[in-house]
Amino acid sequence: MSVLFPKVPKPREWDYRPIYYDKDKEARKDKKLARLRHGAFREEHEKYMTEFRKKKQSRLILWIVLLGLLIFGFYIIL
Repeated sequence: MSVLFPKVPKPREWDYRPIYYDKDKEARKDKKLARLRHGAFREEHEKYMTEFRKKKQSRLILWIVLLGLLIFGFYIIL
């Protein structure tokens, strides 16, 4: 310890933050708890898979159309 400048610990500060009712936060909490009901994960997975299949199918159609246009363009050029 130093003789000239002794270290004295600071007193703990009292940090009080009042809790206010937040309607949006409560709604998010209720929605999260509602998703945890029995079978919710299966429903979410099925919903995700159907969206994934739709995206995959639309991407496939896009590539087929582009390939068709490319073949048609080569046919006209040659």
